[in-house]
Amino acid sequence: MRAFIVVNDDLCKGCEICVATCPTDTLSIAKEPNKKGYYPAIQHAPDQCTGCRQCALMCPEVAIKVIVEK
Repeated sequence: MRAFIVVNDDLCKGCEICVATCPTDTLSIAKEPNKKGYYPAIQHAPDQCTGCRQCALMCPEVAIKVIVEK
């Protein structure tokens, strides 16, 4: 099984809730801002993602999608 995260940069406001929630430290905040000036979340360690979906569940902007491939 392989899981990865897709963040909609246009929706993400960089609140870091997903970063704090991730049990495997898969996410971090980008160094470059999006079009609105926010620093969105990024998946810096894709091999660590377990597909638990905690980041997507906690995202107040519904900016995260978790994809699990079997």
